[in-house]
Amino acid sequence: TMGLASLLAEEIQAGTIRALLVSPMGTRELFTAKGVVSVSMVFTQVVVLMLIVGAMKTEPLIILTTLFLGALLVTGIGFLMGAAGKDMLSVMAWGVLAMILLGVPSFGVLFPGTMTVWAKFIPSYYLVDTLNQVINFGAGWQQITNNLLLLLVWDVALLFVGAAVLKRKFA
Repeated sequence: TMGLASLLAEEIQAGTIRALLVSPMGTRELFTAKGVVSVSMVFTQVVVLMLIVGAMKTEPLIILTTLFLGALLVTGIGFLMGAAGKDMLSVMAWGVLAMILLGVPSFGVLFPGTMTVWAKFIPSYYLVDTLNQVINFGAGWQQITNNLLLLLVWDVALLFVGAAVLKRKFA
């Protein structure tokens, strides 16, 4: 997330993003290319981590789907942070805030019974809850479909809002 965000902030600050848009490539292609690279990098890293810790033994297709949706989520957040940040330091500040906020639902897994209803307004809740249900309790598609749909809604919203805010910043 912070890699994508700092890259975008630096490109906006240096003006290279405008140079890219002078080429035949349009805004949509630029965001698509940056998004695909970001999702690919995030997804690959997290799949390798899950393989190393042995978390892919139960329902690997559900876990891969969830991890892919999580990669889309952090890419959308990266777009927003790239638009909000002016340079690498401001991106780091936004990144710390995002990590703290997105990490809150993890405490519900670490300390069962401590999660309150407001945590469901944090997009990462649906990612963490799905992985917890599948890995620790053997949940199947039927039990986690709502989580995946809500995570997808968050993904689409954050990707579109992030791309729109970025477009406005340099347009």
